[in-house]
Amino acid sequence: MLLSAVALALITIPIYVMRGRSVGPDPLAAADQRTFLFGSFLRDWFYWFLGPVVRLSVALRLSPLFWNLAGVVFGTTAGVCFALDRPALAGWAVVMGGIADILDGRVARYHKIASRRGAFLDSTLDRFAEAAVFVGLAVRFADNSWALTLVVAALAGSLLVSYTRARGESLGVLCKLGVMQRAERLILLGFGGILDQAASAAWIEAPWAEATGGTLLVPVLGLIAVGTLATAIFRTVWISRRLPRIDPNELR
Repeated sequence: MLLSAVALALITIPIYVMRGRSVGPDPLAAADQRTFLFGSFLRDWFYWFLGPVVRLSVALRLSPLFWNLAGVVFGTTAGVCFALDRPALAGWAVVMGGIADILDGRVARYHKIASRRGAFLDSTLDRFAEAAVFVGLAVRFADNSWALTLVVAALAGSLLVSYTRARGESLGVLCKLGVMQRAERLILLGFGGILDQAASAAWIEAPWAEATGGTLLVPVLGLIAVGTLATAIFRTVWISRRLPRIDPNELR
């Protein structure tokens, strides 16, 4: 399945270059679109690639909330699959959850119904989905103290990345900077799960892994833990420097 996905990407990217990029700016792009660690080209290509799915969703009258809830279902499914030691299935569920996360916003913007209520549901349900994935990973690595520590650190860092942004935004400072935002975490966890069994079979003597797997997933969790905690610290400093030291309202 992974080879088929790679082949499809290799076929469609040249088509995008020849046709897709000539149509001008993406009309469904978010006004405050965040940076993407793996490059804006891949992001824009993937949005273009999902165009038929967006149009099908519109034809079937699927609401943004449908895709929000689908993301939670995929996240929960991924968590269950990780807990049952089915990392490849879990990885695909994570990838599908990421696609659902993209589709909800694009469908909302297509219908011009983006709202604060939708933004709140989107962000909150994303946290439910992500928590379910990490709970499943915690169950999977319950007997591996080193890997379990990385799971907890990655979950804490992921929540802190979201919290620092939300808290800063509530105080009037918006920060979407950082190298380990949700899209990057989904890609790393998704493909880490999909490729873990192959990596474990190729290198079964990895000191941090077990005979049944973890060769790729454990380093991925370490990368996510370090990246998210570093991003949360960076955002904390960046936002705090842009807030006044004394709020005039506190002096009244």
